[in-house]
Amino acid sequence: MIGRKPAIGACLAIAMAYGIYPYVALYRLGQAIRGGDAAALQSMVNWDSVREGIKEDICDLVVDQPVQAKSGGQLPPFGAGFLRGIATNVIDKQVTPEALARAARQPEAKHVAAGANVQVSWAFFASPSTFVVDLSAPGQSSPIRLQMDLREGGWHVTRVWLPPDLLSQANART
Repeated sequence: MIGRKPAIGACLAIAMAYGIYPYVALYRLGQAIRGGDAAALQSMVNWDSVREGIKEDICDLVVDQPVQAKSGGQLPPFGAGFLRGIATNVIDKQVTPEALARAARQPEAKHVAAGANVQVSWAFFASPSTFVVDLSAPGQSSPIRLQMDLREGGWHVTRVWLPPDLLSQANART
């Protein structure tokens, strides 16, 4: 009976550490963004996966095929390939740890960031190895959603879903 208490205590401590770990990773990510630390951002984000997801979202926004065409095996519209190529080039250049760090270091970005009050509106486990976070900012109709996956002992951002208004702005620049 006496031997069970330390084992139960150890199991509870491990469970608590596991439950808190993604929140700590999210805090560290926020600190890296605010501090413009490109090296830390490089290690906390799977940039290839994030860029690919944003490319898909932009292409889906612009070339939104009807459901019947997608299920019928029809070819996408002619311009879809061109749009994908343009989006690929722009996103590959703009969605990098260095670009995010540079944007965070700019004086106007710090002023905007201080007033923006980006806050975590929802964060929870989607599965034992997936953690989803919704970030809300004043003036945004929809939240920015981050997906973090537990890989190699650490939580890494693997997917970002931007609100439609931000995707439209990004599309206007491409």
